[in-house]
Amino acid sequence: MMAALDIILLDPHEAKIRSLLTQGAGEERSAYMQFGIADIDADPWTGQARRRLVSHRFDPIGEADLISASGRHITWQTDGFMRLLGEAKIAGLVPALVHTHPKGKAKFSDQDDRNEAELARTALLKGVPGLVSIVIAKNGDIAARLWTDTEKSVAIPRILHSGPRLRISGLSGTPADFLDRQVRLFGEEASRQVSGFRCGIAGGGATGSALLPLLLRLGVQQAVQFDRDIVDETNLNRLHGARCSDVDEKMPKTTIHTRTVEESGLGMTLVTMDAWAGHPSTWDALKACDVIFCCTDDHAGRLFLNRFARFYGIPVIDVGLAMQRRAETAYDLFARVSILVPGHPCLLCGGYVDPRRAREEALRRDDPNAYHRLKEEAYVLGEGDPSPAVVTFTTEAATMAVNEWLAGVTGLAGGSGMVPTRMRRFHARDERKPNVEPHPGCPCCDEPATLGRADVQPFLDMVT
Repeated sequence: MMAALDIILLDPHEAKIRSLLTQGAGEERSAYMQFGIADIDADPWTGQARRRLVSHRFDPIGEADLISASGRHITWQTDGFMRLLGEAKIAGLVPALVHTHPKGKAKFSDQDDRNEAELARTALLKGVPGLVSIVIAKNGDIAARLWTDTEKSVAIPRILHSGPRLRISGLSGTPADFLDRQVRLFGEEASRQVSGFRCGIAGGGATGSALLPLLLRLGVQQAVQFDRDIVDETNLNRLHGARCSDVDEKMPKTTIHTRTVEESGLGMTLVTMDAWAGHPSTWDALKACDVIFCCTDDHAGRLFLNRFARFYGIPVIDVGLAMQRRAETAYDLFARVSILVPGHPCLLCGGYVDPRRAREEALRRDDPNAYHRLKEEAYVLGEGDPSPAVVTFTTEAATMAVNEWLAGVTGLAGGSGMVPTRMRRFHARDERKPNVEPHPGCPCCDEPATLGRADVQPFLDMVT
């Protein structure tokens, strides 16, 4: 039995697909693509295997290669197709054909079936794991399927459109009755979209504990949360859902959040994992998400998700806070939300993550004895005093993150969707959008070979 299939279509690649509609003056046009493979051995919500195909590269077919074209057909020389298959086999990618239906619907014709069956035969004989076919209609609708044998193809109705604007094709169902007031504002389709996202939450502390109930009340049906901390008394000033008795019982934070969801009865399936996001045991669950909220306060987790978003095309919404008291009545109180999607600068470009801190934190988790030896020898910075934390600020930061995601899904802030970074200064009562540019040659966000590359060995091309 074939694993469940879906596609993650990255914004820069989708824009190029859509640009085919403006070419050819009403005649069909075609292109090649390559997709990375994200295999999930066990989906966190169903336990079943899944395969996600992530758009990695778009290669137009030049006018010189066209043989003939009209509003109902297109033929081209196949030299480029053979090169595509050879490159895909070497790299372990899935090749794809794209063509337009400028006078029709996003539906494969009988002629498409016949032509693609022959191309699929060639592809499979070449040794690639399948052939993706994508068609886009004049109205912008997209359909996709996968050929794994020459007799029939498998439809791929679920497509995550990943970029500053977010959308999932292929969702069905009606928003829950308790969302009536939300539907009155956003409409039924936008509320269906919100409910249909599979959401990851990295961190179950102050920000993560505030963010989870917001997703719950918005109607999100599937979520997974990563944390391995135990609640202590100092958490009670900001950990939503925590009770004094939880401290005495040394309750895991994830258990507290499971209780919150179950007691609500609002239909969310929450899976919790007793691990930090980035640990090998979390990889499947992370790959299964449609969006990940990074609510961790460590640099190691942020640096991992910064790279993960690039390889898998899964949007990461990073939340950061900084609080300090400068004088008797003077404070610096900041909240930051950064959106990691193709085209946006990464956390390294923004200076929001410190690679040295990240390495030390990873060492402290993986090899505490080695970490303490280096600390004694002053080779690592070590931990400082606990950071200040106030529940109103951590909660507002969580709300900022969720509202930015809603802007991407519903378009509430305009057609451009999510902005790269928002910075709120509580002490100055203002908000800014820093103009951070991607750094030329950035090893994360300016490396074409990593965009949508998905599964590689070692994971994320990280040598440990």
